[in-house]
Amino acid sequence: MSTIDFTVMFAVWLMFGILGIEIQKELLLSDVELSWITALAVLNGSMWRLPAGIITDRIGGRKVTIVMLAVTAVPAYFVSTAHSYGVLLILAFLVGFAGNLFSVGIAWNAAWFGRDRQGFALGLFGAGNVGASVTKFIGPPLIAGTAGMTFVFGVQGGWRLVPVIYAVLLVALAVLTWLIVPRHDRVAGSSKPIREMLAPLKHLRVWRFSLYYVAVFGAYVALSAWLPKYYVDNFGVDLYTAALLTAIFIFPASLLRPLGGWVSDRIGARKVMYATFAVMLVTSGVLMMPNGHIVVSHADGTQTEHLGYAINVWWFTVLVFLLGCAMGIGKAAVYKHIPEYFGDNVGSVGGLVGMLGGLGGFILPPLFAYTKLWTGFPTSTFFVLFILTGICVVWMHITIVRMLHVKAPELADHFDTEHIDTLEGAGV
Repeated sequence: MSTIDFTVMFAVWLMFGILGIEIQKELLLSDVELSWITALAVLNGSMWRLPAGIITDRIGGRKVTIVMLAVTAVPAYFVSTAHSYGVLLILAFLVGFAGNLFSVGIAWNAAWFGRDRQGFALGLFGAGNVGASVTKFIGPPLIAGTAGMTFVFGVQGGWRLVPVIYAVLLVALAVLTWLIVPRHDRVAGSSKPIREMLAPLKHLRVWRFSLYYVAVFGAYVALSAWLPKYYVDNFGVDLYTAALLTAIFIFPASLLRPLGGWVSDRIGARKVMYATFAVMLVTSGVLMMPNGHIVVSHADGTQTEHLGYAINVWWFTVLVFLLGCAMGIGKAAVYKHIPEYFGDNVGSVGGLVGMLGGLGGFILPPLFAYTKLWTGFPTSTFFVLFILTGICVVWMHITIVRMLHVKAPELADHFDTEHIDTLEGAGV
């Protein structure tokens, strides 16, 4: 039930990725103005994750989930009535509250499962990220099929019908959760003082995990909202095709999360993170290359073109698909670390990691828009992602090397000498 709730809330949180294209046409918005609609929704869906996780540990996920579903339904409905950019910004911010259900579900599910199954359980819940693709599928046909129509209670068709449907669905889910979920909830931190629950946040490790989550989740959120417009602007496809192609990125980035949790349970989260960042560096490194060629000017004034490069929509989609696979597996690996290191404070630590990861999703869409404006290259989107991933993998590797120096100084001193053979033979 928590996964179903999260799936729909995630769809509501990122619905402006599709609705925004029609909103931009109606309100005549620039790319930067449009990016702030998505960014504000992501901001409010991130900033309350820490307190939401703590509250869940204290009173239980059932109560918090039901309240959040009901509260989010109100601004979702009123999005359909917005006719100005300012009002839409406010409503987008309020609707974004839906994103905070993530840290609620993480703390809630962690309380119900032992450590040997937490990786898979949290990964399965996190697969609700696939909700980002719901609007991609239902949005374009609904918008095209109901444009210009008026329904009961004066509800208009087109893009305005989608948030009304979501509002009704959220209320229905609140009722179902109240009826179905066990009333006697498991509460991990009901007796803990707030100061004790916040104590782990002073560890640098928590902030390192948060940066990883910016790369695998924040960037996922940003790209889920950004890719439909990227496809429309750079490959000339229609909105429906752009939505389907974006779903090819969203599905693996969401549905592979249980696999990432399962693999992390078996071989360790750190190995999974290395593989994740390697794939992200390769794919974003190719995707950031702009279409073009090198022009050589000769002494006689003539010019010749060399090394022409252009990526078509199909190769682009293949690389984005691989990028999504890495993100889906990596998201679970990051959260596998948390119950291992902070088993008694999953709500607070998971809330902070989720909050900062979500804030990455807030910062990145405007950053994508501004870097495109500054450089003139739409592929600068992936340059931003490449740099972010590079910082993560360098920090992670430096940390691991330092740990090895502390735990096995004999290896650190002789790693590049003949003594390494002796050490390996001794089982070191």
